[in-house]
Formats: sequence, structure tokens, C-alpha cells
Amino acid sequence: MAVYTLPKGMIGFYKANIDYIEQHAVSADKRRYVDSTEAPRHFFDADHYGKKPWAAMPQKWKDAAAKYTTDTLNKYGTVPWTIQYQYYKLVRAFKTHDTLAILNTSANLGHYIADAHVPLHLTVNYNGQFTTQTGIHALWESHIPELFADKYNLKAGKARYIENPLAEAFRICRASFKSVDTVLRFERILSKNFPADKKYSMVLHGKKEVKDYSEAYSLAYQKMLKGMVERKMRASILSVGSFWYSAWVDAGQPNLSPPAP
Repeated sequence: MAVYTLPKGMIGFYKANIDYIEQHAVSADKRRYVDSTEAPRHFFDADHYGKKPWAAMPQKWKDAAAKYTTDTLNKYGTVPWTIQYQYYKLVRAFKTHDTLAILNTSANLGHYIADAHVPLHLTVNYNGQFTTQTGIHALWESHIPELFADKYNLKAGKARYIENPLAEAFRICRASFKSVDTVLRFERILSKNFPADKKYSMVLHGKKEVKDYSEAYSLAYQKMLKGMVERKMRASILSVGSFWYSAWVDAGQPNLSPPAP
């Protein structure tokens, strides 16, 4: 969907390579199994840094590392800086006309931006493990969209230019963090009031039947959240397109059309 936010000059190239980008959109997750440094790039546990994390945390990596140490930042997640790093990597790929690097970096950058839009990627309690809500992560980011995304309106409008990629990455993280309390509190309320025997059902995952949240429970939770998952998906689509577009502009808007034979 992010491809369709792009302007003339970009959209042709991205549409021609849309299948490749879709396939590699999950490469960052696959890397977690083979690269021990990958995991922190997907989250930022803001609440580890106190009651006012955004006031406490310097935005520049050098300043943040000086204040908290690199080890601490890596332990509690680096997604805003990862977005910035991948952004400038994409600018370089555009400047050098490196088609494969453009596609791979676009896919990776898109993955980290989308992760930053998931509220549970912004908290130490990322899977409800401290509040007896284990499993809520997959419920919010996988199960609900798998069941209902075909009814979502995911038209996100046109990509816009981002002046400051790092500040924008932090803005996205702040907005997601604001929703953490709602995501956890509403599920606790629902769990208390929902018939216990209807909360779970056997669901087909691939070729295996596993116990998962029932469709009725997932729908009730989605209604309580008043379309939050849909809104976050739409915001993430626009962000991904906007970061791609801005990197292209910062690279001098290179011609992405293949040379004439």
C-alpha cells in the first residue's frame, strides 16, 4: 500500500518491483534468528527510562549513548535510530543508482517504521507478560489484522516530505507509546467480562490447529479499540511512503526509469 502513496518519478519503479519489496518486508524478522544484533532494532522500551521518557532521552545517538551507555540502548531497543540509519542508507542507494540496495533498504526501512507504529513495541511489557496478558502482542498485531484487515480502509493519501527523519521517528514512537495503556487496559477489562469458555478457540495456523483467541473475542477487542489497529496501519503506510519519498528527494530525485535499450 505504501507504494501507492508515491509520486510520479517513483511509483513506476516501485510498482514494477512491488513483489520483491513485499517478499523482503519480513527479512528483518528473519534476520533475528541468525543475527543476535538484530532484535533491538525492532522496538524501543520507552517506559524503562522513567515516567517522562521523551524528556529524559536525547534524540541523537551519541548523546543518548553518553547518558545511558550503548549496552543499555541496545538492551531496551533502538528502533528510532535504526529508522534514521536505514533512511540515510536509502539516500545513498538512490544516489549511487544501486537498484538492489534501493529495494532491500526500502523493505527494511518499511519494516522498522511499521514496527514503531505498534504500541507494544514501545514498552517493557511488550507481550503483557507482567500483567498476566501473555499473547496480547500477536492478538493486536497479527490476529486482528488477519481476521479483519480485508475490511479496513488503507488508502493513506500522498507521501509527504519529512524534514528531520530522526525527529519524525521519535514522533512516531511517542504516538505509539501513548496507546500502550489503552491496548493493555482494554484487553484486561474485556477478559474480565467475556465468557471464559468463549475467549479461545482452535484456529488453523498453516497446517496445524492451535489454541488462539476466538474470532468473537478478537472482534470485541477491536470494537473496544475503536479501529486503533486500522488507524495505526494506515498511519504506518503513509509513513513508509513518506520516508521513501523523502530519501529520494534528499538524493536529488534521481531518474528511476530503466535506461532505454
